[in-house]
Amino acid sequence: MQAKEQALKDVRLFVLDMDGTIYLGDRPIEGALEFVRDVENTAGRDYLFFTNNASKVPASYVDKLRKMGFHATKDRIMTAGDVSAEYFLRNYPGARVYLNGTTVLMENWREKGILLVEEDPDICVQSFDTELTYHRLERICHYVRNGVPFFATHMDTNCPTEDGYIPDCGAICRLITESTGVEPRFFGKPFKETVDMIAAVTGVAAAEMGFVGDRLYTDVAVGVNNGAKGFLVLTGEADMETVRNSDVEPTCIYESLGEMRKYL
Repeated sequence: MQAKEQALKDVRLFVLDMDGTIYLGDRPIEGALEFVRDVENTAGRDYLFFTNNASKVPASYVDKLRKMGFHATKDRIMTAGDVSAEYFLRNYPGARVYLNGTTVLMENWREKGILLVEEDPDICVQSFDTELTYHRLERICHYVRNGVPFFATHMDTNCPTEDGYIPDCGAICRLITESTGVEPRFFGKPFKETVDMIAAVTGVAAAEMGFVGDRLYTDVAVGVNNGAKGFLVLTGEADMETVRNSDVEPTCIYESLGEMRKYL
């Protein structure tokens, strides 16, 4: 693990998680806004918000962030839903897709040119669906059980909120797997497709990226497993006990983005 004074020196692009890193619910975490402003004002450095939370789309995150004082535009925000959609457009052009996701995610994917269907899908996708019904859960299990390829936008088990944790996409997928015996292919963090898409969009090489977040198995792992750096902040899911019990070793650990500011 690198020293706090040295760990940030070669980072050109900070890829910032949101839930548990920038904010909890509708409340910004202390020091996060100042960190982002400092990066904006530092020559040769930039930032991108990336969240595995695909229940929302970049346009809705712009509004959420603005209400908390962050003035990010859509081009500075990316989600696991974007990575997943790009993969399907490139590798399954014209495919009939059964998607369990929020209304805004479905509308976003239709706008991108993905054909969403209710019957006879070529592939099935589960996301963090806060509008999920038992009927839609039964449908995806039926399709997966009968051999339709099974994908998921991201693997997060829980989503942090101001009031604690709520079940996320990974938890929903475990239910589907328990019923069908089939595990999904996940996208988002910590998988290589995420780093590749960020590099393509920003022009920054993986070696110059620093992924920052509160989860070891997604936020940190996407960096350290794919040629970038992975920084853990202790403002969300992970604590030092989690670190001791994990196979993922962060590049460095900070109490918060507020502490990271000191070493920019």
